[in-house]
Amino acid sequence: MRLIRNFSIIAHIDHGKSTLADRMLEMTGIVSRREARDQMLDSMDLERERGITIKAAAVRLPWTVDGVEYQLNLIDTPGHVDFTYEVSRSLAACEGAILLVDATQGVEAQTVANCMLALEANLEVIPVLNKVDLPTARPDEIAEEIENSLALDATGAPHVSGKTGEGVPALLDLIVRQVPPPKGERAGPLRALVIDSVYDDYRGIVVYIRVVDGVLRPRDRIVLMSTGKTYEVTELGIFQPREKATEQLEAGEVGYFWGAIKSLEDVRIGETVTHFKDSGTPATTPLPGYKDPQPMVFASIFPTYNGELPQLRKALEKLHLNDASFTYEPDKSEALGFGFRCGFLGLLHMDVVQERLERESNVTIVQTAPSVSYEVVKTGGEVALITSPAALPDANFIVEIREPIVRAQIVTPTEYVGAMNTLNVTKRGKFVRQEHLGQSRVILVYDVPLAEIVYDYYDTLKSASRGYATLSYELQGYQASDLVKLNVLVNGTPVDALSTICHRSEAEVRGRELCKRLREEIPRHMFDVPIQAAIGGRIIARETVKALRKDVTAKCYGGDVSRKRKLLEKQKEGKKRMKHVGNVEIPQKAFLAALGSGGDDGGKKKKK
Repeated sequence: MRLIRNFSIIAHIDHGKSTLADRMLEMTGIVSRREARDQMLDSMDLERERGITIKAAAVRLPWTVDGVEYQLNLIDTPGHVDFTYEVSRSLAACEGAILLVDATQGVEAQTVANCMLALEANLEVIPVLNKVDLPTARPDEIAEEIENSLALDATGAPHVSGKTGEGVPALLDLIVRQVPPPKGERAGPLRALVIDSVYDDYRGIVVYIRVVDGVLRPRDRIVLMSTGKTYEVTELGIFQPREKATEQLEAGEVGYFWGAIKSLEDVRIGETVTHFKDSGTPATTPLPGYKDPQPMVFASIFPTYNGELPQLRKALEKLHLNDASFTYEPDKSEALGFGFRCGFLGLLHMDVVQERLERESNVTIVQTAPSVSYEVVKTGGEVALITSPAALPDANFIVEIREPIVRAQIVTPTEYVGAMNTLNVTKRGKFVRQEHLGQSRVILVYDVPLAEIVYDYYDTLKSASRGYATLSYELQGYQASDLVKLNVLVNGTPVDALSTICHRSEAEVRGRELCKRLREEIPRHMFDVPIQAAIGGRIIARETVKALRKDVTAKCYGGDVSRKRKLLEKQKEGKKRMKHVGNVEIPQKAFLAALGSGGDDGGKKKKK
């Protein structure tokens, strides 16, 4: 076990984590040049298309130093703020972390956030400067930034290039020397931490584990400590980077096992696995596990056809098994029928979940506009947490509404400080502090309502800073505010899936914008379709989707005008009847109209 080193690579998005991991795979001989491809550890097509890491991935690397072969267990992590939970779970399975910083861009918002996560987990953090082969690289200046902003000694920080492989062998040597070995007891009772799991149609649930104490072998009977369920291990192994069966996993090692676990509810991320009493000495105390993720954004997902509801439920169960930060519960809408209310860590997370549902499970879905959770103080003193505008009680029964506040950390060049201040004032943000990163960049910290960040904050931030500013945020708590429910009526009927909660000062502007967008998205019918925004019983905005008009007078050529008038009146009466009984078709795009100017798509070219 003294020859094992477990480490993660953490960084801001687009700083070269996956590329550096590719070079490590090649230089340790795990992947031949013929098999090599970009983003080897990114297994999903979605990750390759967007150029981002969504799921953390583990791989075992052999590396020899001074004639001794060491076992390096690498976990590649995401860099986007929406996947911070993946990063925290990965760090819990490691003793060290490579803090990768782009030598051309320097310290970014998520660099700071991920570094703080690693320090809180008491890991050995090694700062590394990447992309030093680029002509615009500023390694000395960036090293000074790291020391000033993160209080890490970066004077001897390794200079590497994930693209060319420069400096990577020296970095692997440094990992062996600086990252401490695991502290577990090989001879002790088995305790293994479940770090991830996936569903396989043929093998059942495949469980990814980090063995903390003891040894696990095939045919051992194991117990999942939180549920008490017992299974027999059919196969276990390691990742190189594909699954490779082995004879045992011992303390300090990362690998997988499966044993005909069919029930999706039996395996939980953060679970402790130990021996059943007939296979060895069972552990009495479970491992600490992980802190439960707190959803930040909520949206409802409905099947396009009601008959697909069981298929959608099964798809959500499988996805939750693989992504514990995503939550769901049954929901019902008058407009859309039965579905599920889902919780996400952010807009990009929501977008990824929607796309994975459609790709991996072949389910066509309708998703409502995203919202955040609110605390509602009722007249009787009861405090209720609501995640949907439809669940908001009548105004007569509300004393106050509290909205979630996040602490936003913005890293920006100094010339855009004025633009950032203006943006945050318009978004009801409060200035907290300002720190300088060298001479050219600044860290700005604001307390901003989470609802404003969900609306169109990210796009406006990028526009105001010409793409240079980066954002990271974490939830601070709830604060009372003057909020109202903005209802949307389509053809006189309230559509609960389109309603939103917003600040009273912004309600009229938001209502007008929403009506305009819905008018563009809702197709024309054979009758006029009024779209209205209302607060309580007061209409504050209206747009009309004009009717398609059939030329019923086409056959009337010549003769008295009363002949045409009679046909037009007949058409008018028919349209009135149609207006009362006709259903208005609302497409999926209309339900995302409340997103404002577009939202956060997570593309690699867009996020720097």
